[in-house]
Formats: sequence, C-alpha cells, structure tokens
Amino acid sequence: MNDAIHDDAVHDAWYVASLGRTLIWARLRVLEAGTAQVLDSDGNTLTYDSEDSARGALFDAEFVAYDGLDEEDALQRGFSLHEVSPPRADDDEALPALMVQQLGGRA
Repeated sequence: MNDAIHDDAVHDAWYVASLGRTLIWARLRVLEAGTAQVLDSDGNTLTYDSEDSARGALFDAEFVAYDGLDEEDALQRGFSLHEVSPPRADDDEALPALMVQQLGGRA
C-alpha cells in the first residue's frame, strides 16, 4: 500500500454488488484534497475528482453502500448482513483476491 495515499485518507466506505450468488466489493476512499479513489475487485485504483462522482460511478455499476443496507435490503440481494462483511487485509495488494465472494446456501 502506498502509505502517502493512505495517510491522506479522510475515510473509507465499502460498496457491494451482487450477481447471482456472487458478491463483488469495491472500496471508496476519500482523500483530504476532496478527490476520491475506488479500489475495484481487479485491483485497479480508479481516481475521481470528488466523492460524489465516485459514488455516482459505483451506483451506475449497480453497487450499493454496504453501510446503508439493512437486513431486508441485503436479503433482497441474496445475502444476510449476519453472514458477510467487507474484506480485510493487511495491505491493498492483498485485498483484490478477497473482493469477489462466492456465497453458499440461500440467505
């Protein structure tokens, strides 16, 4: 992970999309300068001029804010909030391998 970028982070938010029994995660990171970066499941870091434009791109790609979901919303998307959580890794290089999650049985 580039520590200089991480040190400039104001906050991170996780977004999730579902495709059948597969969850795909994306991390939105807002930087002090007001710009934003999205780390996608392919390991790409996409840069946006603002948090709003990054969120818009995520919404256009059918991602929803994980923190904004309630259990009913999650169940409609095929998973339970009790069974999934955003991926965690020691550094950004390890995250992409964890950002596509296959679900087991029906939620």
